[in-house]
Amino acid sequence: MVVSAKKTPTTTAAAAALSSDSVLNFARGDPAVYESYWRKMGDRCSMVISGNDLMSYFSDPGNVCWFLMPELDHAIRRLHRVVGNAVADDDRFIVVGTGSTQLFQALLYAFSSPDQPDPISVVAAAPFYSSYPEETEFLRSGLYKWAGDAYSFDKEGPYIEVVTSPNNPDGAIREAVVNREGGKLIHDLAYYWPQYTPITGNADYDVMLFTFSKATGHAGSRIGWAIVKDKEIATKMVKFIELSSIGVSKESQLRTATILGVVSDDCQNSGPNKEENFFDYGQRLLSERWEKLRKVVKRNGVFSLPKYPQEYCNFSGKYTDPNPAFAWLKIKEGLNCDNLLKEHKIVTRSGTYFGVGSKYTRISMLSRDEDFNLFLERLSAIKGSNNNGNY
Repeated sequence: MVVSAKKTPTTTAAAAALSSDSVLNFARGDPAVYESYWRKMGDRCSMVISGNDLMSYFSDPGNVCWFLMPELDHAIRRLHRVVGNAVADDDRFIVVGTGSTQLFQALLYAFSSPDQPDPISVVAAAPFYSSYPEETEFLRSGLYKWAGDAYSFDKEGPYIEVVTSPNNPDGAIREAVVNREGGKLIHDLAYYWPQYTPITGNADYDVMLFTFSKATGHAGSRIGWAIVKDKEIATKMVKFIELSSIGVSKESQLRTATILGVVSDDCQNSGPNKEENFFDYGQRLLSERWEKLRKVVKRNGVFSLPKYPQEYCNFSGKYTDPNPAFAWLKIKEGLNCDNLLKEHKIVTRSGTYFGVGSKYTRISMLSRDEDFNLFLERLSAIKGSNNNGNY
């Protein structure tokens, strides 16, 4: 089997199918925006897998995470050292999962106990990632239950708080809210990469979640990883993954290791022929998109967007603006943001899914260029009284 980063027929067909009458689905976070970058990488990300390769369940039997490929372990730790966004020293445990979704569920299991009298409460500060409630409640587990907004949580006893930073949907930098004895924290840092936000320091939390899909755009490989301080928690997570999927695809792990290696190589290249690395490319592209979107929003007078503080980015060595993966759009009072956009054939995800009202909606900034440009064109057609476009 040969795996390559070159353009596929599926990609071409999807682009060709777009027309002026197409319904634009911006509710999803599908990171197709990065396809053009990886297409120009050509065979640098290709690898050959023979029929007799990768046949065993086991990757590293002596490791706590026995299905983690050593190549991926090395590539993950190296990338975090290069970017400077998370402590991933050798005393931390790396647990690989089928996307960060599986890792989130593994952590709910690892942080709960069958001996507790009641299910442990799971909370997140609103607006929170829309899938947290559904993922928590899906199995109707007796170990844990969704308890809603961390700002209003007042139940005594143990709890799990999910801290997403930068936050999905609004891009805000977050810290824990509840801060009580007995609390256990999951730090979801899926978007703590230089293309989305200034890297202000190495995150150093007990548990940190990352995902290949948002780091580089390779959502289809379904790889996520957790950096865990406590061996007991890492061991319980591994047990959950063992029982639910008996490990994680080795093919996907090797592809991830290869691509992360290319990213690290390019970031460390200081030679005379140095080209724009992936993170600089992503930061430039998203910055251009945000600038275009803000201009449209300012002109139409119906919507507004959050303002983000510029900060010094340790990775780029300069002050940069945050460019979140999603636009958290707010509409004038008395209007339903999601419904108004649907009238213009733009599908978004309403604020009601994120624990807030319908005056907000989330819009992906990660679509292909042709989708994004048509989105701006349709948004420009919506007119109202003028405002400054910010809130």
